[in-house]
Amino acid sequence: MNNMLIKVTFISGLKEVVLHEMSRYPKLKIYEEGDEEIYLDLSSDFKILTELKSIINIYVIKRSDEFNPYFISKHKSVLGEIIDIVLKGSTDKFKTFRLSCAGSDSKEVKEIKDFIIQTYKLTSENEADLDIFIGKANSSWEVGVRLTSRPLTLRDYRVENIKGGLNPTVAYAMNSFCELDSAHSYLNIFSGSATLLIEAGLINKNLRLVGFDSNGKSNALAVENIKKAGLIKLIQLKTADIFNKPDLGSFDVIASDLPFGMQISKDEDLKKLYQCFVEYSEEFLNSKGTLVVYTTEHKLLTSILDKSKFKIIKLFDLKVSTVVGAYIYPKIFVCKF
Repeated sequence: MNNMLIKVTFISGLKEVVLHEMSRYPKLKIYEEGDEEIYLDLSSDFKILTELKSIINIYVIKRSDEFNPYFISKHKSVLGEIIDIVLKGSTDKFKTFRLSCAGSDSKEVKEIKDFIIQTYKLTSENEADLDIFIGKANSSWEVGVRLTSRPLTLRDYRVENIKGGLNPTVAYAMNSFCELDSAHSYLNIFSGSATLLIEAGLINKNLRLVGFDSNGKSNALAVENIKKAGLIKLIQLKTADIFNKPDLGSFDVIASDLPFGMQISKDEDLKKLYQCFVEYSEEFLNSKGTLVVYTTEHKLLTSILDKSKFKIIKLFDLKVSTVVGAYIYPKIFVCKF
């Protein structure tokens, strides 16, 4: 097991959140830190890792200056050793595999794929259970196999998706800044698929959890997610327009994934919408409460917050991949009076 480590990946900008979550588990031994990945000692508890809410993927990896596709094709046991660790006791979870590396049509890569097919009786698919990669990381080559049959961002409760929906690890991060253990009430404005509400409810089931969205269809989809999460009795959803300023009471936390990008219709006045959101939050957030917001329209939001009663106490710059392989650059704003 020489050079073998665990590699966890996360959204760029959320390293502080990941390290804080890991700090609760002293048995997780950090070996090395990067901007989008943390390496851990292989002795770290796999079960604990799969329960972390702030990370995207977990890989068992080996690294060396030699581990390019040509070398691995000649020394297949390097990859086989990693696959054996991942499959141990979990062979029923993995039926297909995907190999990502340079030279996908080369003779060497074909030999590696044939080895996996013949040895482990897996089928090669683009969307696969067993995710395998060979690639450069900094100045060294890495060979890695994902520990789980799907990314940890694909929460079990996510049975209904809304286009442009919030990444659950971002929702977890946003909620981690809100002192939910001591909060009593939580409002999610523009609640969408209810990811923020569900992640909050999973942290503290004693919260009064309320969300509203102007889109009734989104609310119907959100209800299915809430049911799957087992929180249907705890979360109250409303169909309401923020411009009508629905009076739902006051709250210790107000959280929102503000509309931006493809979520906005062409005729929508974003400045007017954001201004109304901030004014609404000023009115219904308790004096010692927390406002947490996620948006790519950070210049607009900053300009409005600067003229409000709120003070930005934390700001996180993120780099988030989209379903089409591009990136967006949103920010998380944490505000108090």
